[in-house]
Amino acid sequence: MSAQTSPAEKGLNPGLMCQESYACSGTDEAVFECDECGSLQCLRCEEELHRQERLRNHERIRLKPGHVPYCDPCKGPNGHLPGVRQRAVVRCQTCKINLCLECQKRTHSGGNKRRHPITVYHVSNVQESLEAEEMDEETKRKKMTEKVVSFLLVDENEEIQVTNEEDFIRKLDCKPDQHLKVVSIFGNTGDGKSHTLNHTFFYGREVFKTSPAQESCTVGVWAAYDPVHKVAVIDTEGLLGATVNLSQRTRLLLKVLAISDLVIYRTHADRLHNDLFKFLGDASEAYLKHFTKELKATTARCGLDVPLSTLGPAVIIFHETVHTQLLGTDHPSEVPEKLIQDRFRKLGRFPEAFSSIHYKGTRTYNPPTDFSGLRRALEQLLENNTTRSPRHPGVIFKALKALSDRFSGEIPDDQMAHSSFFPDEYFTCSSVCLSCGVGCKNSMNHGKEGVPHEAKSRCRYSHQYDNRVYTCKACYERGKEVSVVPKTSASTDSPWMGLAKYAWSGYVIECPNCGVVYRSRQYWYGNQDPVDTVVRTEIVHVWPGTDGFLKDNNNAAQRLLDGMSFMAQSVSELSLGPTKAVTSWLTDQIAPAYWRPNSQILSCNKCATSFKDNDTKHHCRACGEGFCDSCSSKTRPVPERGWGPAPVRVCDNCYEARNVQLDVTEAQADDEGGTLIARKVGEAVQNTLGAVVTAIDIPLGLVKDAARPAYWVPDHEILHCHNCRKEFSIKLSKHHCRACGQGFCDECSHDRRAVPSRGWDHPVRVCFNCNKKPAWTSLSIVSGKRLLC
Repeated sequence: MSAQTSPAEKGLNPGLMCQESYACSGTDEAVFECDECGSLQCLRCEEELHRQERLRNHERIRLKPGHVPYCDPCKGPNGHLPGVRQRAVVRCQTCKINLCLECQKRTHSGGNKRRHPITVYHVSNVQESLEAEEMDEETKRKKMTEKVVSFLLVDENEEIQVTNEEDFIRKLDCKPDQHLKVVSIFGNTGDGKSHTLNHTFFYGREVFKTSPAQESCTVGVWAAYDPVHKVAVIDTEGLLGATVNLSQRTRLLLKVLAISDLVIYRTHADRLHNDLFKFLGDASEAYLKHFTKELKATTARCGLDVPLSTLGPAVIIFHETVHTQLLGTDHPSEVPEKLIQDRFRKLGRFPEAFSSIHYKGTRTYNPPTDFSGLRRALEQLLENNTTRSPRHPGVIFKALKALSDRFSGEIPDDQMAHSSFFPDEYFTCSSVCLSCGVGCKNSMNHGKEGVPHEAKSRCRYSHQYDNRVYTCKACYERGKEVSVVPKTSASTDSPWMGLAKYAWSGYVIECPNCGVVYRSRQYWYGNQDPVDTVVRTEIVHVWPGTDGFLKDNNNAAQRLLDGMSFMAQSVSELSLGPTKAVTSWLTDQIAPAYWRPNSQILSCNKCATSFKDNDTKHHCRACGEGFCDSCSSKTRPVPERGWGPAPVRVCDNCYEARNVQLDVTEAQADDEGGTLIARKVGEAVQNTLGAVVTAIDIPLGLVKDAARPAYWVPDHEILHCHNCRKEFSIKLSKHHCRACGQGFCDECSHDRRAVPSRGWDHPVRVCFNCNKKPAWTSLSIVSGKRLLC
């Protein structure tokens, strides 16, 4: 090689020797540069190396006069990025590597390497090569961004302006299989966010609208695709600018932050304000609390092949000053990022949700602003896929759509305490328990996924809502938790027979597994409270829009009104037979032990006259036998039977023997005393039942309000049909749905079905919407979940 012409004489740099030493032992002149091999190669080495199958497709370039190679350390996996890789300035003859100025200082400024002989490349060649490449690259990039336009992604009301994934990809003008990242920008109104994006990504082209006017030029969220860096760039509305829908607009910012891989916080102030740290701190807290769970759920729900990272994006604080020095300039030994973290701690904000926070400052003595440092920092962070990987644009749209569907709805600004940029009210369910006033702890719109309301604390009892739920004690002891509902009649009773039983025996508690477990007046005396015997109680929350606790047994009066016409018709068509039969049966249920049952009384005990179907049978309060009216017309006190000093009906024989004391034992008297008291109450109830026929003649309007169940909307408050909104008039009647209690016209409530949870075990009127709901049954709780069964 020494006999050959030197490389310098050929017009090439003297250091461009073969770096492979594969076939020439490093003595031949370099002719090719293979970037994939990471070396300069002579003719022999290039041919021998790339003859191998695995190296055959490597791209090689032929060296030209004045060529300066890249810095070898910068080519490694930890080196500079493509496009900003440094050219070599020197070549270390001992290490046999090319080094840029930065790498030379880093690797050869100390120790033994400082003494290594080096060859300096001609500066003019390096400069010319760099300038030529930069001009070519700049021209190529500008041409790629010439046709880029922005579009409105989400408006100020949080409504997505893109119909579907295909529309999103079409407006971005990128390929569906293109992997890309998302870069968004935040900051106060007037700090030049749109201007920053235009100069950082699009070489000053006004892709995002800017304006010198006082009004904000960016309303909502706008997006554009940068084909150079392969990122979706998102411009957001400025903070401290909007006056309408402020809460919704602020919440929208966090949705954009959640789908971003890199966030720029732009501030044009001589000193960093506290608002910057509060915004990022509050955003971090809200992201961890509300968004990480939803992003995981979105990955599972949408079946995304790329998991959405639950760690927040990287943040670059881009700080532009005019009159003051940049952060960290006063103390060169202190890193700006450490000063920022100290500031966060002093303000009590902890931005641990973000994968990293970087500071990039620029001081503008004379416009225009220099964005080159911000651009380099962005390029380096975009190449880092450790935390977040590029993904298809369809995945980005699905994530934004899922977050928008979950966290949506109006937020009244006057009710928000703006101590935080992102208070919990922006993201949690707005429902509040009507009984205790505690809010639901679940996220917004959780009902769409079938998740019920939940609260962090226990509820308190409210008489207005009667929010006690009864569970069958027998089922609970067998390992099941089944809620039961006090109601007017059992499910096996016919409507009017159940009503008659209610009048005599009170309300009933029926378990779907155990049957009827309790009647409130089953014995008319000595009845224990159901809580002490057959049921357990639990105080539960009352949420707006729900069906309450479905335990209203106060609909007996309304059932009575509903059944009046039916009972009157039965009486008129079938004579008094059914009425007499019911009265006779009820009398036997509460009759004293010494009374002869009605079924055994076929004739008068004195005159032996046979009783016909419509004849009335009378019991003597003294002897208990049955008589006709003429043979039992006398009255006298019968205290020995427990009837007290008041005169009661007796037969003629007992009346005449009124001075003879009956032989009644003390035990028998005690046993019958309570029964006689029950009979007295029964006679009062029977007299009340006798008013049923009379009540038919009374206009229903006079008693409807009194008969109205508690969950029904009062008639005077119902002006329009709850469904079709028709206005009620004399010709258009109001009807209550037995399930929800709202008022409807006949067309919207002509369906019939049973509503056991409201105490209606037989088909009754329900509205169109309630008829579409699953069948109402009693409440059942399995594994901590309360169900209607």
